[in-house]
Amino acid sequence: MDTAYVIDTLFALFSITLIILMVPGFAMLEAGLVRTKNVSSVLTVNVMIYAVASMAFILVGFHLAFGDFQSTTMSQWAFFMFQMAFVGKAINIMSGGVGERARLLPLTLFTVIMGALIYPTAVNISWGSDWIKDTIFDLNFVDLAGSTVIHSTGGWALLAAILVIGSRKGRYVGNQIRVIPASNIPLVVLGAMLLWIGWFGFNGGSVGGISTKELADSVALTVFNTNTAGLAGAISVGVLIYIRYKLFDITMILNGALGGLVAITAGPHLYTTFDAITIGAIGGALVVLAVPLFDRFRIDDPVGALSVHLVNGIWGTLAVGIFAADYANGITFLNQLKGVGVMAVFVFSVSFSIIYLLNKVIPFRASDEDQVQGLDVSECGLEAYPEFKRAI
Repeated sequence: MDTAYVIDTLFALFSITLIILMVPGFAMLEAGLVRTKNVSSVLTVNVMIYAVASMAFILVGFHLAFGDFQSTTMSQWAFFMFQMAFVGKAINIMSGGVGERARLLPLTLFTVIMGALIYPTAVNISWGSDWIKDTIFDLNFVDLAGSTVIHSTGGWALLAAILVIGSRKGRYVGNQIRVIPASNIPLVVLGAMLLWIGWFGFNGGSVGGISTKELADSVALTVFNTNTAGLAGAISVGVLIYIRYKLFDITMILNGALGGLVAITAGPHLYTTFDAITIGAIGGALVVLAVPLFDRFRIDDPVGALSVHLVNGIWGTLAVGIFAADYANGITFLNQLKGVGVMAVFVFSVSFSIIYLLNKVIPFRASDEDQVQGLDVSECGLEAYPEFKRAI
């Protein structure tokens, strides 16, 4: 008993380390995709999200999510840290999508609310103590590591924020969509690969332990399918964009990989290899389709977070009902769809209301002048590349 307890505690701590490695992953990815004049502000946002969201979860969010739950299979502190490691990821999804025009103070205030209330409530009705589910909802959907609970939650909050804040200055001019290229491709690659590696702890750790042969096999299958879906997402995007443009865009290929990783996250422990390849490849294809679609509706997302996390969070959750339906255990497409729908209505409506009200008191959107100058100066007073002449 003690041996299994220690092994599962060590496994949780290892998984936590991989998940927290995603913090610099998001930071580097976003820093590479925005313009040089906004890099310091993006990095500051990512650090503040990790610190503020984690503290909000420590003080309020964990109890809302899990009540008085006490782990018996591993150290309570390891279980707590594992859950805390997740909370910032949902907000990281949002922060990248409102990059280059969102001010730090209101975004930080929303992070407190997200970490203390919105995300923990989403956890409660899916993984958590279930007091809300037992009294209000009757959700019975499978989402092992958060295709919906984390990725779609962040995506719905991001969509709400974009609708309130608007697009970057100069992004849409008349009927034209102005292309704003990434500033640092090596950082984009580094960030995406850190996220990819972190996903092994994200999904593998969500199995809950590794101290028995059955658990070890489940963890190994989960990590294998996670990686496979990422590979399939990258390859499918590479093929599609070459067919269409006769070019290989590394930023799109990496977003395709991330899309595949998001899509597999709901049920990597349930799939065959062929299932994982199919789900990941479709996830990549959805990124290729969704990026121009959001632009067509003038929904400005500098890092493609809506296409990667919201669209594939939905697809990944529904995929469980398609590829792993098990009526004896309640896994059905209808239950998966209900889980997606309830979470969408809750997160989007609450996030939009809070962001709308916060925006009335402390405007989220930086002024046009500050956007032209760059948020590094107006928000941080510290430029990431002071020797460079700032681009207008």
